[in-house]
Amino acid sequence: MEDTITGQRIGYTRVSSLDQNLDRQLDGIQIDKTFADSASGKDAQRPQLEALLGFVRDGDTVIVHSMDRLARNLDDLRAIVRVLTARRVRVEFVKEQLTFTGEDSPMANLLLSVMGAFAEFERALIRERQREGIALAKQRGVYRGRQKSLTAEQIEQLAHRAAAGESKSALAREFHISRETVYQYLRGRADTVASQ
Repeated sequence: MEDTITGQRIGYTRVSSLDQNLDRQLDGIQIDKTFADSASGKDAQRPQLEALLGFVRDGDTVIVHSMDRLARNLDDLRAIVRVLTARRVRVEFVKEQLTFTGEDSPMANLLLSVMGAFAEFERALIRERQREGIALAKQRGVYRGRQKSLTAEQIEQLAHRAAAGESKSALAREFHISRETVYQYLRGRADTVASQ
């Protein structure tokens, strides 16, 4: 009798801020390998999701805590699930208790769309409440905004070293900021110098 080959159980986790905990998302679930991204909802670059898509094989199961961890909007969610199930990879969402195999009933596909739409709507409400909270805090004069990653002295040092030709990527790593943040600091400093 031929042994049935079962694929790997592969976890995918994503946090949108440094204070969120990746470990809690799939706590207590048996996983063979995990791919984890730390990216904001606005960041389209999710290298570990790309790595997962390149890694999975026929018979594998991808396990995700919730739909909003896999995709930022309904279109992305449906596209990713479609790509995975077309390759005969099962997709399980723990929070929603839903599994998709590619041979799903019309009701399962409807649930994917409805639950995904609710997750997208919920994120939009959270963003709206954050904007309203910031606006109210500004009116009261208590909103300070996000703290700068670098001090004025560090920004000065960064600008001098960048002007001397040092790699922006190397500077970003050394100062523990993204390359985009390096460019923002350099643009901001150039604007300040130009206005003096």
